[in-house]
Amino acid sequence: MNQRIIRITAGILAVILLIIVIPFVINTILGSNNKKEDLQIRLHMGNNDIETLPLEEYIVGVVAAEMPAVFEPEALKAQAIAARTYVLKRKNETSSSKIFDVDTTEKTQVWISTQEMIKKWGIINYWKYHSKISRAVDSTQGMALTYNGQLIDAVYHSSSGRKDTERSSEVWSSDVGYLINVPSGEVNTLRFVKYVSFDVNTFFKLLEFQQIPKQFSSNDLVVLERTKAGRVKTLAIKNRIYTGTDFRTKLQLPATDFEWKISGDKIELMVYGNGHGVGMSQYGANDLAKAGKGYKEILAHYYQGIKINKIT
Repeated sequence: MNQRIIRITAGILAVILLIIVIPFVINTILGSNNKKEDLQIRLHMGNNDIETLPLEEYIVGVVAAEMPAVFEPEALKAQAIAARTYVLKRKNETSSSKIFDVDTTEKTQVWISTQEMIKKWGIINYWKYHSKISRAVDSTQGMALTYNGQLIDAVYHSSSGRKDTERSSEVWSSDVGYLINVPSGEVNTLRFVKYVSFDVNTFFKLLEFQQIPKQFSSNDLVVLERTKAGRVKTLAIKNRIYTGTDFRTKLQLPATDFEWKISGDKIELMVYGNGHGVGMSQYGANDLAKAGKGYKEILAHYYQGIKINKIT
């Protein structure tokens, strides 16, 4: 019995060593190579706690969450600079009454901790991927994107799909010179194609109709306007008009580039791409990196007319 207890205790200690102690030591060693930084990011955690992290440490967690670690180093560098620019602009604009700068979700930027990285990649791949991402972040330390001397809204998305990227004004109200239509840079434009089916009751309830028809008719959905890139900008559903982004949100669709088929009380939507389509396509950035483009060329492609500056 004593030997069994000893084995169990040894196993628990080994797990603690692998998951907590060793990652902590490695992160400490990696962090010691960087010069001391004063800039701190106030992070709103999922449990409502506020955690304060050094900027560059925070960026490692964002890149790990937002971009596949298997991507090319130049794509990871581009992601690091975009993420850093995003949080610096948010921090500059944060009111003094706000107690945090960003959260850990898609409302701002997704961020994951060391423990979440280990859970995502496994203990073996953690060492490889964390080191790879840290090198990308370290090599771009302090770099951010500006336009006319001001930090930009460095928005990004997973995949533009079969369309060019969108102008910011086609998705949101603002129109800025650096967020315009450019080729996605993606080699496989049909990488993300999703088929989503709804019955007539679910479809109209999600769109907040009070009176639910018994079945669909061929003219229930009519596209009124498309963006310059070709995505749905506005559409009419019976007697109501929706923006493409509102329609996407209510039905939880991955993008606003979609087609549909109606059959009685069923509708099937075929959705292309993943994300709002504005700014940098992450899969496009990786394809450009594979084609030999460096991070500066990648960023200049998606954010037209920008400069890369060292922020102090």
